[in-house]
Parts: sequence; structure tokens; C-alpha cells
Amino acid sequence: MKVERISAVTLKVASMRDSVRFYRDVLGMEIIYGDEDGCFSSLRAKDANTPILNLEQGHSVTRWGRMIFYVADVDAFWAYLRGKGFHPESPRDAAWGERYFHMPDPEGHELSFARPI
Repeated sequence: MKVERISAVTLKVASMRDSVRFYRDVLGMEIIYGDEDGCFSSLRAKDANTPILNLEQGHSVTRWGRMIFYVADVDAFWAYLRGKGFHPESPRDAAWGERYFHMPDPEGHELSFARPI
């Protein structure tokens, strides 16, 4: 027996509106269920085969780990987020063969944006 793939990750969020707007409008994910006024919403990257990100209204829990998103160009994505008024850490190369940077989402959940080198 083995796990075939990760289907979804669910984050508790205090502000559904701010979280949906961040993941939809800033990161370009598409809503597949719910909306910014609901108590539960599901989003995913434009590729239908990627895991789903669920947002559940509640008390936000941070410091649980981080979610990693692959992007086409780490430095360009970093510049894009800076242009949107965010303050991500500077991109760097990792010993495990990825270029990446971290930043929190509006609820404080740690996100990483990466690409294999």
C-alpha cells in the first residue's frame, strides 16, 4: 500500500475575503468551490492535476510548516510580489538544488516559491 498523491491541503483562515483575494488575485489560482464570502473555499493552480488548497473559516494556525509552490522564474515572481507591495525574503539557491524564497500569506501561513536549478 502507498499514498498515490496529495489531494488537498486545508488552511484555517480568519479572513476568507483576504485569503481568497490573495490566492486568486495575487497568486493566480482558480476558485473551484466557494468564494470570498463563504466559510469554505477551494482553489488550485490552473493545472487541473495539482492538489487543491482549501480555505476554512476559523482561527488561523501558523507555524505548522510551509506550503511550497513551484513557479517558472523565482526572481521574476519575487519582483512581481514586491511590486504588489509584499516583502518576501530575498531569493537564494539551496543545497538541495532549488532556487527559492519565503513569505507569509495574509494570515501568516509560511509560503515558499521555488524552482529546481
